Amino acid sequence: MTYALNVNGKTHSVDVDADIPLLWVLRDVIGLTGTKFGCGIAMCGACTVHLDGQAVRSCVTTVADAASAAITTVEAIAETEAGARIQKAWLAEEVVQCGYCQSGQIMSATALIVANPAPTDADIDAVMAGNICRCGTYPRIRTAIKRAAGEGR
Repeated sequence: MTYALNVNGKTHSVDVDADIPLLWVLRDVIGLTGTKFGCGIAMCGACTVHLDGQAVRSCVTTVADAASAAITTVEAIAETEAGARIQKAWLAEEVVQCGYCQSGQIMSATALIVANPAPTDADIDAVMAGNICRCGTYPRIRTAIKRAAGEGR
């Protein structure tokens, strides 16, 4: 079936099965490789993208379920005010170590500060719990989110 996907503000026509995960359409069909495969069961967060501004796991979201939404990937998140603040804070706090999980972390953090401009530690921990960082940069992630949130006030 052919779907017209709105990805990062551009329309992409893709001819794929309805049940293919959005992750694979983004990476293998459209060529946007910033969204990462981690676990395939929505447990690690590496594949996080935004559908109409909401953070979702693209490894378990079918292309059919995403077809009517505005899809934003890490390649375009800096075009949003909150995404630009998160990315700036990520660099300032030197969050990245190996970097593999960071696209998903950034996507979840951006959705968090849009929904909650002044998150507490508990708020951050609750939202970010679904994003695994094998390098253990969690304290720097929390600090970066607080920095980005503070710059938005």
